[in-house]
Amino acid sequence: MKIIAVIPARYEASRFPGKLMQKLGEKTVISTTYENVVKTGLFSDVFVATDSEIIFNEIQSNDGKAVMTGQHETGSDRIAEAVENINCDIVVNVQGDEPFLKTEPLKQLIEVFQHDLNKKISLASLKIKLQNQEDIENPNHVKVITDLNGFALYFSRSVIPYHREKSIDAEYFRHIGVYAFRKEALLKFSRLPMSPLEQLEKIECIRYLENGMKLKMIETDFVGVGIDVPEDLEKARAILNQK
Repeated sequence: MKIIAVIPARYEASRFPGKLMQKLGEKTVISTTYENVVKTGLFSDVFVATDSEIIFNEIQSNDGKAVMTGQHETGSDRIAEAVENINCDIVVNVQGDEPFLKTEPLKQLIEVFQHDLNKKISLASLKIKLQNQEDIENPNHVKVITDLNGFALYFSRSVIPYHREKSIDAEYFRHIGVYAFRKEALLKFSRLPMSPLEQLEKIECIRYLENGMKLKMIETDFVGVGIDVPEDLEKARAILNQK
């Protein structure tokens, strides 16, 4: 299988505009993410997909590969446009604002498809156990519940599951927005209209579930820093300074 990584990147993020061009040490957030994905050695190619000339030029000027796209509501739609004419089997979507993503979780996602000989799985993604109530109740943390075989049942910004039966311990998992797709599933996704629950929750992977596609969730203990707000950038800088 030919496996590539694509990093969707837009400049005008609603909660933190221009965050991908903020500096982490001597490099920007997007360049740091790109270089770290290349260093994993897992991919035939790594691309940034963007509608921003600023980000496009940033990657190109640092000897990276970038693809200009039109404007899109979701990162998956952006990636679908970018890869339509690229020869590949599996596409891994790495968020541009996750600069410290490690090799092992990406490797776990790829292995899902290497073991899926009957091609029943359309995509795979990551989840991590939430440990404190503040994180569980935070609407910026997308929660996921799965069936007994680890396939996603639903994603929500609300607290799911609802813990009514107090004699049973409840587990809560945060969805980490790193996906691995079969190329044909990704292209199919991009041709589907935004689904009703997707529009309500503003969670793109709900579109897969509402259209009956199988999404395998892999548990990881990786704790990264997704840069959603300026405070997250300061956390990322502190991590960088400790290395």
